[in-house]
Amino acid sequence: MGTLERILEEKIIAIVRGLTLEETVKTVGAIRDGGIRLSEIPFDQTKPLSWTTDKISAVKETYGAEGVLVGAGTVLTVEQVQAAKEAGAEYIITPTSNREVIEETKRLGLVAMPGAMTPTEIEQCYRWGADIVKIFPSDNLGTGFIKAVRGPLFYIPLSAVGGVNLDNIRSFFEAGVCSVGIGGNIVNKKMIAAGDYEGIRKLAAAYVEKLH
Repeated sequence: MGTLERILEEKIIAIVRGLTLEETVKTVGAIRDGGIRLSEIPFDQTKPLSWTTDKISAVKETYGAEGVLVGAGTVLTVEQVQAAKEAGAEYIITPTSNREVIEETKRLGLVAMPGAMTPTEIEQCYRWGADIVKIFPSDNLGTGFIKAVRGPLFYIPLSAVGGVNLDNIRSFFEAGVCSVGIGGNIVNKKMIAAGDYEGIRKLAAAYVEKLH
């Protein structure tokens, strides 16, 4: 099964942001044990590329053989796309609609998931080669927006990112998204600081159970 098919099947991408390398690896392991096998590791624009690519490589090396798919997030430049690919990322997620980033992602054979906020941006991203368009910030736009956009643009796969939680995850899927990205509501930094990876596993499991 290809990367895009895996994303469409598994539906939940955990956003693992702002952790140390060791915390990142442990967190991805806990999330995987809870049933979520898609993890996004975002770039930090204030740090060197290796801050993120070392984590992507470590996750891929530790869990790749166990079916975990790792992607890069907050990808804003062609250089970041290339660095993510070299590190082992299999999909590229962005907060913005950047044609160069989308086209380089597709040139390298990766799944492209750019961010968009308006119908114009959504349609442009898809025309430029996006596999899935990320509706961001989805909590501000809401499920009503997604339902409305799905009318004319029903053929474009959409993902909801921003504010997805246990109470509203089902309503986003009922509105027509194909996947969601969830950060702090699963990757709870207080739990991680306390070393409570079992708590992280339980959170991940709760989302998987809610979805199914």
